[in-house]
Amino acid sequence: MDLDGLGVRMRGQRQRRGFNLDELAATSGVSRSMISDIERGAKMPTVLVLARLATALGVTVSRLLGEDQPERVIALRRGDQPVITDATGWQRRILSPNLPGVEFEFIRTAVPAGVVVGAFAPHAPGSREYVAVEAGRLTVTLDGVAHTLGAGDALYYAGDCVHAFANPGDAECVYYTAMHVATDHHGSALEDR
Repeated sequence: MDLDGLGVRMRGQRQRRGFNLDELAATSGVSRSMISDIERGAKMPTVLVLARLATALGVTVSRLLGEDQPERVIALRRGDQPVITDATGWQRRILSPNLPGVEFEFIRTAVPAGVVVGAFAPHAPGSREYVAVEAGRLTVTLDGVAHTLGAGDALYYAGDCVHAFANPGDAECVYYTAMHVATDHHGSALEDR
Protein backbone atom coordinates (compact mmCIF):
# COMPACT_ATOMS: atom_id res chain seq x y z
CA MET A 1 0.00 0.00 0.00
CA ASP A 2 1.17 3.52 -0.84
CA LEU A 3 1.52 5.11 2.61
CA ASP A 4 2.59 8.48 1.22
CA GLY A 5 -0.43 8.59 -1.11
CA LEU A 6 -2.75 7.61 1.76
CA GLY A 7 -1.28 10.41 3.89
CA VAL A 8 -1.68 13.02 1.15
CA ARG A 9 -5.30 11.98 0.45
CA MET A 10 -6.19 11.93 4.15
CA ARG A 11 -4.66 15.38 4.74
CA GLY A 12 -6.54 16.70 1.71
CA GLN A 13 -9.86 15.31 2.95
CA ARG A 14 -9.19 16.71 6.45
CA GLN A 15 -8.41 20.16 5.07
CA ARG A 16 -11.39 20.03 2.68
CA ARG A 17 -13.61 19.44 5.72
CA GLY A 18 -11.93 22.30 7.60
CA PHE A 19 -10.66 20.03 10.40
CA ASN A 20 -7.38 20.57 12.18
CA LEU A 21 -5.64 17.50 13.65
CA ASP A 22 -7.28 17.94 17.06
CA GLU A 23 -10.78 18.23 15.57
CA LEU A 24 -10.33 15.09 13.46
CA ALA A 25 -8.98 13.26 16.51
CA ALA A 26 -12.00 14.27 18.58
CA THR A 27 -14.47 13.38 15.81
CA SER A 28 -12.89 10.03 14.90
CA GLY A 29 -11.68 8.80 18.27
CA VAL A 30 -8.21 8.31 16.73
CA SER A 31 -5.28 9.97 18.49
CA ARG A 32 -3.78 13.13 17.08
CA SER A 33 -0.34 11.50 16.96
CA MET A 34 -1.66 8.53 14.96
CA ILE A 35 -3.37 10.88 12.47
CA SER A 36 -0.16 12.87 12.12
CA ASP A 37 1.86 9.66 11.58
CA ILE A 38 -0.58 8.49 8.89
CA GLU A 39 -0.55 11.86 7.12
CA ARG A 40 3.26 11.85 7.08
CA GLY A 41 3.30 8.31 5.64
CA ALA A 42 5.08 7.04 8.76
CA LYS A 43 2.46 4.56 9.94
CA MET A 44 -0.09 2.21 8.37
CA PRO A 45 -3.41 2.29 10.24
CA THR A 46 -5.42 -0.82 11.03
CA VAL A 47 -8.61 -1.40 9.06
CA LEU A 48 -10.77 -0.18 11.97
CA VAL A 49 -8.69 3.00 12.43
CA LEU A 50 -8.90 3.72 8.71
CA ALA A 51 -12.67 3.16 8.84
CA ARG A 52 -13.03 5.53 11.81
CA LEU A 53 -11.10 8.23 9.98
CA ALA A 54 -13.08 7.76 6.76
CA THR A 55 -16.37 7.94 8.69
CA ALA A 56 -15.28 11.11 10.50
CA LEU A 57 -14.31 12.65 7.16
CA GLY A 58 -17.58 11.57 5.53
CA VAL A 59 -15.91 9.44 2.86
CA THR A 60 -15.38 5.76 2.13
CA VAL A 61 -12.18 3.90 2.95
CA SER A 62 -11.63 3.45 -0.77
CA ARG A 63 -11.62 7.25 -1.21
CA LEU A 64 -8.67 7.42 1.22
CA LEU A 65 -6.88 4.55 -0.52
CA GLY A 66 -7.11 5.72 -4.13
CA GLU A 67 -7.62 8.49 -6.62
CA ASP A 68 -10.86 9.23 -8.50
CA GLN A 69 -11.44 7.28 -11.69
CA PRO A 70 -13.77 9.33 -13.90
CA GLU A 71 -14.05 6.84 -16.80
CA ARG A 72 -17.51 5.55 -17.78
CA VAL A 73 -16.35 1.93 -17.73
CA ILE A 74 -13.77 0.73 -15.22
CA ALA A 75 -12.44 -2.82 -14.98
CA LEU A 76 -10.83 -3.53 -11.62
CA ARG A 77 -8.59 -6.53 -12.11
CA ARG A 78 -7.92 -8.61 -9.00
CA GLY A 79 -4.33 -7.35 -8.75
CA ASP A 80 -5.50 -3.72 -8.85
CA GLN A 81 -8.09 -4.02 -6.06
CA PRO A 82 -7.06 -2.45 -2.74
CA VAL A 83 -6.71 -5.15 -0.08
CA ILE A 84 -6.27 -4.58 3.64
CA THR A 85 -5.51 -7.51 5.96
CA ASP A 86 -6.04 -7.11 9.69
CA ALA A 87 -3.60 -8.61 12.21
CA THR A 88 -6.33 -11.09 13.26
CA GLY A 89 -6.42 -12.48 9.71
CA TRP A 90 -9.59 -10.99 8.26
CA GLN A 91 -9.25 -9.37 4.87
CA ARG A 92 -11.13 -6.54 3.21
CA ARG A 93 -10.99 -6.29 -0.60
CA ILE A 94 -12.48 -3.16 -2.20
CA LEU A 95 -14.24 -4.07 -5.45
CA SER A 96 -15.56 -0.63 -6.43
CA PRO A 97 -13.68 2.26 -8.06
CA ASN A 98 -13.63 5.80 -6.71
CA LEU A 99 -16.05 7.87 -8.77
CA PRO A 100 -15.99 11.66 -8.53
CA GLY A 101 -18.63 12.88 -6.08
CA VAL A 102 -19.88 9.36 -5.21
CA GLU A 103 -19.30 7.84 -1.76
CA PHE A 104 -20.13 4.21 -2.54
CA GLU A 105 -18.14 1.13 -1.65
CA PHE A 106 -18.54 -2.52 -2.67
CA ILE A 107 -16.44 -4.77 -0.43
CA ARG A 108 -15.59 -8.47 -0.16
CA THR A 109 -14.58 -9.53 3.35
CA ALA A 110 -13.15 -12.90 4.36
CA VAL A 111 -13.11 -13.68 8.09
CA PRO A 112 -11.44 -16.76 9.59
CA ALA A 113 -13.44 -18.99 11.95
CA GLY A 114 -14.12 -17.45 15.35
CA VAL A 115 -12.67 -14.02 14.52
CA VAL A 116 -14.33 -10.81 15.67
CA VAL A 117 -13.91 -8.05 13.08
CA GLY A 118 -15.00 -5.34 15.50
CA ALA A 119 -17.31 -2.34 15.59
CA PHE A 120 -17.55 0.48 13.06
CA ALA A 121 -18.77 3.97 13.93
CA PRO A 122 -22.10 5.23 12.59
CA HIS A 123 -22.04 6.93 9.20
CA ALA A 124 -23.98 10.11 8.44
CA PRO A 125 -27.80 9.93 8.59
CA GLY A 126 -29.17 8.68 5.28
CA SER A 127 -26.25 6.25 4.76
CA ARG A 128 -27.16 2.69 3.78
CA GLU A 129 -25.46 -0.69 3.98
CA TYR A 130 -26.36 -4.03 2.44
CA VAL A 131 -24.65 -7.27 3.50
CA ALA A 132 -24.84 -10.64 1.73
CA VAL A 133 -23.15 -13.78 3.03
CA GLU A 134 -21.56 -16.03 0.42
CA ALA A 135 -20.14 -18.71 2.75
CA GLY A 136 -20.04 -19.47 6.46
CA ARG A 137 -21.83 -17.63 9.25
CA LEU A 138 -21.80 -13.95 10.14
CA THR A 139 -23.13 -12.09 13.15
CA VAL A 140 -23.93 -8.44 12.43
CA THR A 141 -24.64 -6.44 15.58
CA LEU A 142 -26.52 -3.17 15.03
CA ASP A 143 -26.71 -0.83 18.01
CA GLY A 144 -26.39 -3.85 20.32
CA VAL A 145 -28.88 -6.13 18.53
CA ALA A 146 -27.30 -9.26 16.98
CA HIS A 147 -28.44 -10.70 13.63
CA THR A 148 -26.90 -14.03 12.61
CA LEU A 149 -26.76 -14.78 8.90
CA GLY A 150 -25.85 -17.93 7.00
CA ALA A 151 -24.75 -18.59 3.43
CA GLY A 152 -27.21 -16.97 1.02
CA ASP A 153 -28.70 -14.63 3.65
CA ALA A 154 -28.76 -10.85 3.20
CA LEU A 155 -29.35 -7.89 5.50
CA TYR A 156 -30.07 -4.19 4.91
CA TYR A 157 -29.64 -1.53 7.58
CA ALA A 158 -29.42 2.22 7.94
CA GLY A 159 -25.71 2.99 8.23
CA ASP A 160 -26.13 5.62 10.95
CA CYS A 161 -25.77 3.03 13.73
CA VAL A 162 -22.83 1.29 15.37
CA HIS A 163 -22.33 -1.87 13.33
CA ALA A 164 -20.10 -4.78 14.30
CA PHE A 165 -19.20 -8.02 12.54
CA ALA A 166 -18.00 -11.42 13.79
CA ASN A 167 -17.66 -14.95 12.47
CA PRO A 168 -19.21 -17.23 15.14
CA GLY A 169 -18.72 -20.34 13.00
CA ASP A 170 -16.02 -22.97 12.67
CA ALA A 171 -15.31 -22.21 8.99
CA GLU A 172 -14.26 -19.10 7.07
CA CYS A 173 -17.01 -16.58 6.39
CA VAL A 174 -17.06 -14.62 3.14
CA TYR A 175 -19.49 -11.73 2.84
CA TYR A 176 -20.09 -8.73 0.62
CA THR A 177 -21.04 -5.24 1.68
CA ALA A 178 -22.47 -2.50 -0.53
CA MET A 179 -22.30 0.84 1.28
CA HIS A 180 -23.52 4.29 0.35
CA VAL A 181 -22.35 7.14 2.61
CA ALA A 182 -24.83 10.04 2.54
CA THR A 183 -23.41 13.41 1.53
CA ASP A 184 -24.80 16.87 0.96
CA HIS A 185 -24.72 18.58 -2.45
CA HIS A 186 -21.17 19.82 -1.75
CA GLY A 187 -19.89 16.26 -1.36
CA SER A 188 -19.29 16.41 2.39
CA ALA A 189 -20.95 14.07 4.83
CA LEU A 190 -24.27 15.14 6.25
CA GLU A 191 -23.99 16.01 9.89
CA ASP A 192 -26.54 15.88 12.69
CA ARG A 193 -28.02 19.34 12.83
